[in-house]
Amino acid sequence: MRIETSKELFHRAKEYIPGGVNSPVRAFKAVGGDPLFIKRAQGAYLYDEDGNSYIDLINSWGPMILGHAHPVIEEAVLKAVRDSPSFGAPSRGEVEVAELIVSMVPSIEKVRMVNSGTEATMSAIRLARGFTKRDKVLKFEGCYHGHGDSFLIAAGSGAITMGTPDSPGVTEGTARDTLLAPYNNLEKVRELVEVNRNEIAAIILEPVAGNMGCVLPSEGFLQGLREICNDNGILLIFDEVMTGFRLARGGAQELFNVEPDLTTLGKIIGGGMPVGAYGGKAEIMDFVSPDGPVYQAGTLSGNPVAMAAGFAQLNFLNTHPEIYMKLEETTKQIVESYRKVLNKKGLDYTINQVGSMYSLFFTEGNVIDFTSAKGCDTEKFGKYFRCMLDCGIYLAPSQFETLFVSNSIGEKELEKIVEGFSEFINLN
Repeated sequence: MRIETSKELFHRAKEYIPGGVNSPVRAFKAVGGDPLFIKRAQGAYLYDEDGNSYIDLINSWGPMILGHAHPVIEEAVLKAVRDSPSFGAPSRGEVEVAELIVSMVPSIEKVRMVNSGTEATMSAIRLARGFTKRDKVLKFEGCYHGHGDSFLIAAGSGAITMGTPDSPGVTEGTARDTLLAPYNNLEKVRELVEVNRNEIAAIILEPVAGNMGCVLPSEGFLQGLREICNDNGILLIFDEVMTGFRLARGGAQELFNVEPDLTTLGKIIGGGMPVGAYGGKAEIMDFVSPDGPVYQAGTLSGNPVAMAAGFAQLNFLNTHPEIYMKLEETTKQIVESYRKVLNKKGLDYTINQVGSMYSLFFTEGNVIDFTSAKGCDTEKFGKYFRCMLDCGIYLAPSQFETLFVSNSIGEKELEKIVEGFSEFINLN
């Protein structure tokens, strides 16, 4: 039986799936060419339908922090699925994952499981509005919080990659209730809070932005937001779908020592399975049904297989904190190797990095917000992507996505990454 290639599968997919993909950035439109169809993955590597292998620097957009098919997670999933893939009823795994999350994340006292990061952020916003009895939400340009209507206003990631930062289908009423500020700009936040006094339910942001590329908070920015919220009865929501359990055991809030009122989680808490969660102070979370008036539900929330995978991964990270030091050191080695090659050629660039997240921008200035991110050379990024792919390194197919390093990257992989990057620079 002849094996279909990625190109053939993509052609088939376009007949039945919009754009041939189930998430827009996967379409490779921003970098040229057709997407690869992945057959399997193991450790640091992806293997496509064409028989090629690639060092993976996306890691399923973050959750595969231990690498693909890690034996601890694999064993937990296989054991759980034998008891049934779904119950639609409470199970022990939900309790164990909730207890673990509360023990690891500084600000969370109670947590509700959902099925995705988008569900988590949508639910957190509804809860914030219900708790404060206010309608407006302040978000930041370039921060992506899933595809909920409230968030597709100057969104980053796939929205800007596809050239549609404001999606059709988002009503004017929804847009009016969503206030926008530039990331890292406290003055603009203060101005918006003053103009909309007693109307803002929440300020939501990625404490480290990952959807306009990796963009770090400037010194005092997160602390300043905490103070503004305290002074104005506004809930501070950290979207830690990407950063939660990746930057530290307690996420970005532990790393930067700033506690939000609510936190949204995803990616890593599922160990590769589709999971999300939102949690925070008990006083606020008790407003969620059935204890409170804010309704939120999900048939597959707390799915036993997802809970088993999530518990296995979180427990492994919790009991092996040295992993975070190794991840950061590996990422720094990649970044410093890039710098040496770029400096030798005298090229304009900026690299943003924190922990095991990093992004390379082809621009002469610092990248501190959405405007500066959009000013980079995306055409050069496309060449960088294609050259690295040819060299067997799989990057995010968009300038506006951060990269994620896994614990399975070793010396051999590091050497190959640097060789691939050097080849790209020599060709350009």
